[in-house]
Amino acid sequence: MFERPDGGDRALLVALDFGGAGTAERLAELRALALSAGATVVGTVTGRRQRPDPATFAGKGKVQEIGARRTETNADVVIVDHPLSGAQQRNLERELECRVVDRTSLILDIFALRARSAEGKLQVELAQVRHQLTRLVGGWTHLERQKGGIGLRGPGETQLETDRRLLGRRVKVLNERLSHVERQRATQGRTRRRAAVRTVALVGYTNAGKSTLFNRLTGARAYAADQLFATLDTTLRRVHVPGAETIVLSDTVGFIRDLPHDLVAAFRATLSEAAEADLLLHVIDASHPGRDDQATAVDEVLEEIGAERVPQIRVFNKIDAADLEPGIERDESGILRGVRLSAMTGAGCTALRDALAERFPADAPPPEPRVAPLLDA
Repeated sequence: MFERPDGGDRALLVALDFGGAGTAERLAELRALALSAGATVVGTVTGRRQRPDPATFAGKGKVQEIGARRTETNADVVIVDHPLSGAQQRNLERELECRVVDRTSLILDIFALRARSAEGKLQVELAQVRHQLTRLVGGWTHLERQKGGIGLRGPGETQLETDRRLLGRRVKVLNERLSHVERQRATQGRTRRRAAVRTVALVGYTNAGKSTLFNRLTGARAYAADQLFATLDTTLRRVHVPGAETIVLSDTVGFIRDLPHDLVAAFRATLSEAAEADLLLHVIDASHPGRDDQATAVDEVLEEIGAERVPQIRVFNKIDAADLEPGIERDESGILRGVRLSAMTGAGCTALRDALAERFPADAPPPEPRVAPLLDA
């Protein structure tokens, strides 16, 4: 075990190119993730490989380069921008003599820092326990029964099996608690539908400006910051739109490429707000060079949670930084597809309200009951 220093982590970032596109953007995102976790980035190591090495992920020569760079920068932790197996992580820690964190563990750590509500803490703990279950291989080798010997002969259960059983029990307890939360959300959703209330969910890549837009439209004071995953807990507020039905706006957790499946499963109750919504406002950072890839990553997560069929309006935010004019975008048939605005300055927000009034006019028939999609546990 390597202890976390009191003064924060000095992190060395490792990003390897396996033939995909956007390596520079991924490295920039990894840096932002590390900063969001409270680390100080002291260096980076990049490289190209055809495929990951089964033992060390990076290969012998690259591991030596990472080790030399770690010594040079006096880094406390090496952060790898890829998921690692338990064996790969263990082997790297032995070779580098420091803690090694992969992308999944880093995101889980940020979620643990951001969780504020009891529900959010339960969801994060469930994701962490599930992740730990995949990384027990090779632990507690000093207690394995294969070694035998005086003092090591026991009832036949290794410490590894004991840990797996205890973690399995914890997963069951957390699932039961979150199932109760999910039933409460389902009851609240049925109440809103009976009251003919339209639900609009803000979705988008993390740090696209969802919470800022939410505050702008509702007058709320939800936490908003220029950092990844600033918002974890879903917030609902009524938004007044002249000429429209009653609308409740929900601000959801941000998405990211390669979002860990354990997180998606653990946050199924929270993400159900998007899956059960009448409309999704897909907030996109118009100033980001990789905005198309980010939008694709969000659509992939929406498909995973069963929300791909929910009607969607794309909201191109941060037009003040992208040098774009506010306005509404329509397709060749005249159907409204997007809105350009700046949540920070308020430019274009009136156009978004007009779009909502067009989508949900006050004289429209009440919404029909819909069966919420089931998310995998």
